Amino acid sequence: MTIKDIKYLIREQESEKVEFKEAKYQFDTERLTRYCVALANEGGGVLVLGVSDGKLKTVLGTSAFQNINDIKSKLLSRVHLRIEIEEQYYNNKRVILFYVPSRPIGMPIHYKGSYWMRRGEDLVPMTPDLLQKIFAESNPDFSQEICSTASFDELSSEAIEEFRNMWVRKSKNYSLNSISRLQLLEDAELTIDGNITYAALILFGTSKALGKYLPQAEVIFEYRHLDSSNSAQQRVEFREAFFLIYEQIWNIINLRNEVYQYQSGLVRYDIPAFNESVIREAVLNAVSHRDYRLGGSVFIRQYPKKIEIESPGGFPYGITEKNILYKQHPRNRRISEALSKCGLVERSGQGANLMFEESIKESKLPPDFEGTDDYQVVVGLHGEVKDPLFLRFFEKIGRQTYSRFTTDDFLILDLIHTERKIPQQLKKRINKLKELGVIEKVGSRYILSKKFYHFAGNKGTYTRKQGLDKDTNKELLYKHIVNFKKTGSKLEELRQVLPELTMYQIQALLKELKSEGRIKVSGRTRAARWYPTSHSN
Repeated sequence: MTIKDIKYLIREQESEKVEFKEAKYQFDTERLTRYCVALANEGGGVLVLGVSDGKLKTVLGTSAFQNINDIKSKLLSRVHLRIEIEEQYYNNKRVILFYVPSRPIGMPIHYKGSYWMRRGEDLVPMTPDLLQKIFAESNPDFSQEICSTASFDELSSEAIEEFRNMWVRKSKNYSLNSISRLQLLEDAELTIDGNITYAALILFGTSKALGKYLPQAEVIFEYRHLDSSNSAQQRVEFREAFFLIYEQIWNIINLRNEVYQYQSGLVRYDIPAFNESVIREAVLNAVSHRDYRLGGSVFIRQYPKKIEIESPGGFPYGITEKNILYKQHPRNRRISEALSKCGLVERSGQGANLMFEESIKESKLPPDFEGTDDYQVVVGLHGEVKDPLFLRFFEKIGRQTYSRFTTDDFLILDLIHTERKIPQQLKKRINKLKELGVIEKVGSRYILSKKFYHFAGNKGTYTRKQGLDKDTNKELLYKHIVNFKKTGSKLEELRQVLPELTMYQIQALLKELKSEGRIKVSGRTRAARWYPTSHSN
């Protein structure tokens, strides 16, 4: 790790992956071991000794653990993980970094009988539910397990035929029409040597069979006409083969699917509150990725402008709200593969990308995961169109262009349109969008392209977002300096005059005014104040 990396770590503050300890003179070896165990149990990270662990980070240096090889050997014998240790000197002060790898999948690390984790500034034993979640990571796919008492007669022939028809349509393999139902399920790996898997029960089981073997495999729909309403105006319980209820779920949602109408010139646009593709993907995710070992049901709660879909079990191992667009880890692989065979889902993804892209294209809020925790995933899908003109932005740039967009591209356009900050990990796509002519750079900011505001009839908005020209900006700064000539103007005040510009852009304008002999500066750094020159008043 370089000095630059250490500076970055200090700026980042403590997090799930970084722990700072002062340890100016020494650090207890037992405590060090427990911290390494805790970091490993939480996915790995870095322990830094020689840096204050308060809110304001200061490099103090440490004289602890002078024999690096000795402590490395002790940690290996105690934790049974290879922990790399590095000494660095930051402004001539010794800092030690312990690089702790993640525990193996499904195997929490313990030391002297305790599985340690961090809680604020303390180390505490892991709770039973967290331990259970870690142990479950290495469990075999529940959906491929055999339900030993279930028989083929307890599967719906109608649901199996629906699956067959969809598989043939997707694969163009017409020979599937000539094989028996039992062979069809064997080929789809939904039965094993004639034995019924839980995946087969979930997808094809009769209502009676599910009630007998897997009653939690149900979807409960509720409609509430008010967000604050405690009681549902309609409640429907679906406990039957998923291939029989899939269309029914969408139909019942679509009954109250309000259509928004927008006029643009002579053309009228109808946008339903709930996009069919988005809803279907969310339902498929809930059914195929829920934890069937838990007793809860999947809930779909519909409101006039929002739908919440709640499924038991937190995110699958390795999936978080932050990486759900980029990582996949199917909890029930047999179910996911069966749905992929018949074209309902893409095996390579979880449908989250489609949900985000479609929502952004319709100028709706992206899906959110408020209410998600270790025990449930809650997806919020919003129906209200925020800016009708943004709907036509994608029409204007053309399907041929936006069909080449990645999910990151849609996220960037949404952030620019709503004037929010673009995270660093998305900026790699900025140049591509500039090349396609859909965004422009103005100073340090990005705005939607000129053609969007032109066809939307908002030319004035474009000019405002583009900002004032350099000469006008200079005159605004000069006017402020003249207005406050008695007290002088601080740089911070001048930044308030032109908040769209960076500090360096404002300093460049001040430098030009000074070179023109119109202003002067008194003082340095934060104490500096700008005044008009006597002959320019």
